[in-house]
Order: sequence, then C-alpha cells, then structure tokens
Amino acid sequence: MLRAAVVTASVVAASAANAGVDELPAEIQEKLYNPDLMDPNQPLGDSAYRDWVAKNPPPWKIGYASSYAGNTWRAAVMDRLQNELIPKWKELGMIEEVIVTQSNLNDATQIQQIRQLVDQGVDAIIVCCSNPTALNASVEYAYNNGVAVFSGIGYLTSPYSVNSSANFVVGGRMMGEWMANEIGGNGTVLNVEGIPGASASDSQNVGIEAAMAENPDIKVKGPLAGMWTDQVAQAEIQRWLATNPGKLDGIIIQSASELGALRALQQSGREMIPITIGSELGALCYWRNNPDYVSAAIHAWPPGDDFEMIWNIMIRTLQGQGPKVQSILTEPVMMTRDEMMEAIPADCSEQSDQWYHPGIEAWAGKEFLDNFFLRPADPEAYDPASHPKSN
Repeated sequence: MLRAAVVTASVVAASAANAGVDELPAEIQEKLYNPDLMDPNQPLGDSAYRDWVAKNPPPWKIGYASSYAGNTWRAAVMDRLQNELIPKWKELGMIEEVIVTQSNLNDATQIQQIRQLVDQGVDAIIVCCSNPTALNASVEYAYNNGVAVFSGIGYLTSPYSVNSSANFVVGGRMMGEWMANEIGGNGTVLNVEGIPGASASDSQNVGIEAAMAENPDIKVKGPLAGMWTDQVAQAEIQRWLATNPGKLDGIIIQSASELGALRALQQSGREMIPITIGSELGALCYWRNNPDYVSAAIHAWPPGDDFEMIWNIMIRTLQGQGPKVQSILTEPVMMTRDEMMEAIPADCSEQSDQWYHPGIEAWAGKEFLDNFFLRPADPEAYDPASHPKSN
C-alpha cells in the first residue's frame, strides 16, 4: 500500500506537466499528441508503470476482459489472439495461459470479471473498448494486488491503466475531411457512430464533428448508433432512409459497420453515395469491384494489429521496459485506390466478414514502440531466466 501511495503521488505530480508526452520524439508529439487533435479526456500523464516489473517471472498468466463478442471485429481479435499471439509467446516461454471473459456491454459484469481475474492470480489484464470511467476502481484493485491493466483500442481514465489505440480524434478528422472533399464541401451527411459511451466511439465523433464544423455547407444528420455491428448499422440506416426521403450525399460510419451501410444503400434502391470505408474486407471488395466508387479507405483500427499493439505493450511492461506515458497512440492508415487494387484480390467476396490488416510493423512496429519506453528492447529476445525475483 505504501508503494501504491508513493506512485500515486508521483503520477499526480507528473501528470500536470505531461512529463511522459514531453519525453516522446517531437514528430510523434506533433502528429499524435497535438492538443488540438486530442480527446480532452484522453489520459496523458506519465505512466504508473515507469519503474514497474512483474512480480512473478514468466511464463505469465494473462486475463483478457472483453466487453463484447457480438461483431466481426471482436472475432478477428480472438483469431489473432488464439491462433498467433498465444502460440508464439508460449513458444518463447513467456505465456502460460490466457483467460478470456466476456461481459456483453455490462459494466458491472466486467468489473466483477476483472476482480475475479486478479483473484485467480493473473499477472496482467487486457480490457477492450470499455467504458472510460466505470472500471477505474477495479483497475486500482488490480494494481494494488500487483496486476498491471492495459486498455486496448480506447482508454480508461484510471492512472493505473496503460492505454493504446490510434488517435481516434485524428482518425475521425480524417474521415470527416475525406467526406467533405468527396462531396465537394456541400450536401447532407449521415453520421453513424459506434457504441455510445465507449471512448473509441466518442473520440472518433469528436474528430468527425470538428471536421464537419469547418464545413458549414454540409448538414450532418444523426448520429445513429451502429454499435460497430453490420447488422445493427444496416437496420438503423434502413429505418432512417425510410423515414427521411430527402437527398443524402454521404454516410460517415465507424468500422465495423461499413458493410452494413453498403447493404442498406443497396436495398434502399438509392444511388450508391460515398461512405467511409475502413478495414472490412466485404466493403473493400465492393470498392475493388467498383474502383470509381470512392477515392480512399481509412484504417482506424484493424482488429488483429490493434490488439497485437496492446499485447506487445503489455509484454514490454511485464519485462520492466517502463512505459513513459499513460496512452500510447498510433496513426490511422489511409489506403489509396491503387494500394487497394494491389492489396485486395480480384476474387474477393463482397459478403466476406473478414478484415484487412496493414500488418503490425506498419501499424505499431518494434521501432515505433521503442519511442514510448524508458528501457526499450526487443521483447522477443527477453530471457525469462533473467527476470528479477520478487522479494
């Protein structure tokens, strides 16, 4: 408890000066931590884990407290976790097992599951896409019991969480600015958000709304809640189109819902207006088959790459590399038409529920992550026998 109190005091003192952010390279600060392009609630203090090391040597037991399992994005995360990450890190001698829980968007359930994971003796917990404040007490409970908590693809506001994602405000601005250019700065656009209240969804909306505010000749309708699920988004958009017969010029929609938007437009009989395409292969395939449909796609959170990013941050922290800052951010990737034509095969399926991934090195590779740690090293080269023994 004394150690926790000391760390709390240091975190509060350093957060005021954003010491962790100030230690990052100037280019990263400018592109990803610019206050004008930041969710005002994004935690930017220095990390509570700067001098932390896992109390147990590897192999480690990991908890994954997922908040939802009902869309293709979460399925792609599980595929990367079960078929690539767990086998790889078991072979390296650093992982014993991963315990997965699902809370189905129920904060109370996820809180209980986090506490149970701590009591089961895990060394670290990853949470995904969760309410930014509801879990804070359980995160502190984990920290006080020597368990590090990592929030992937969105942030928690607890000082005891390490967060990672793309800068979703930057991504939202990219989506809004692209749409404004695509429709010539004039018209009516429907905004379809993800899960309201989830930090990743709300942050993207901050960026989208900022971009739209700079285009006063564009009228924004909505937002609708697409719930990051194609079937939900399709139903919501179809209902909206049926009750709003006026001209619509574009749809700004967060992945994983763009395939639902395409299907809603196809079934409505309306012209195929531009939508923001992310990483869903079915939507990318529609673009592949209709190359003049839109000019670009924006990969804001390719699921496997995004989860591997927080996984690698977790492994480095367990090894004692010392994250500098509470939130480790990367940049969304824009895909041009030529890049799409090269990456998406001609025999693709517009019905595919799979995802395109730029690859972990393009998304947040080893050299990039080195910038965010005080003692950076190749995590795969770590010798488990060298891990300091707990007193």
